[in-house]
Amino acid sequence: MNDRFAGKNVLVTGAAGFLGSHLVDSLLAEGAIVTGIDNFLTGSKKNLTHINTKNFTFIEADVNQPANQYLNNQTFDYIFHFASPASPPYYQKFPRETYLVNTIATDYLLNHLKETNLAGTFIFAGTSEAYGDPQEHPQKETYWGNVNPNGPRSMYDESKRLGETICGVFTRTFNIDARIVRIFNTYGPRIDAHDGRIIPSFITSALKNQPMEVYGDGSQTRSYCYISDLIEGILRLSLEPKAKGETVNLGNPGEFTVLETAKIVWQAIHDADNQPKITYSDLPKDDPLRRQPDITKAKQLLNWEPTITFTDGLAKTIAYFKNANL
Repeated sequence: MNDRFAGKNVLVTGAAGFLGSHLVDSLLAEGAIVTGIDNFLTGSKKNLTHINTKNFTFIEADVNQPANQYLNNQTFDYIFHFASPASPPYYQKFPRETYLVNTIATDYLLNHLKETNLAGTFIFAGTSEAYGDPQEHPQKETYWGNVNPNGPRSMYDESKRLGETICGVFTRTFNIDARIVRIFNTYGPRIDAHDGRIIPSFITSALKNQPMEVYGDGSQTRSYCYISDLIEGILRLSLEPKAKGETVNLGNPGEFTVLETAKIVWQAIHDADNQPKITYSDLPKDDPLRRQPDITKAKQLLNWEPTITFTDGLAKTIAYFKNANL
């Protein structure tokens, strides 16, 4: 066990979510004193029930309000802002909550850091959706994206982009140490089986021996990063002295078509000669056709790249789904 965060006071918003709960676990394992915030809009209490340590405090609160209303004047060395619905069914169900948590809550939390600890570090959970349906492939941090500002995904895509703008304002204007992680598709234990993303949807269908739903013709591509790899990258981003004010892609550059993914998941659950059952539906509006991170910057700045293969990560995720009877 490392002690990179030994004795550090850390705030994690969205602590009961898929990413947030794994982040809490890793921070606690590294000696941090962690305060978790969640209002359970899309997070789950079961993601935190295993934690039993005096170094973790949980506050049930909505971060779309001035931070002092739930934090008083608590001081944090690190604030990880990971609260937000993160899949189309959820952010389309909660559109106002989504654009508020990525914008006004970002401003409130950065302002809290400015007023309580100018030396603290802020890490914003950005997204590969900032690139939209990209015309550059693979996507580098310097690419400005191709995003519909008023489409069915814009409450998420555009609010994450504005969240990045807010981080930049606080860095340039107030010298706050704000860092942005652009997160690409991530999977692993605790991912919500019903959130509509490819990996949990395909695993659930395959375990039930039901057809997998593929949007479009299945030729669109995605890249999948296992959760432990992503969390390590986030921790390195938060600790690297040269990363102040930086935006960094984190994801696995291995690229698969949706149909390839369906076959891999199906055969991981059944057998190599068993072909998946597929149904086809219309491609949702503004759904990106290609998605692959360029992680050159993460390699150079953070000495980070994924180590878990898709085969190994998928096996761990399937085992979790089986054990959870999902």
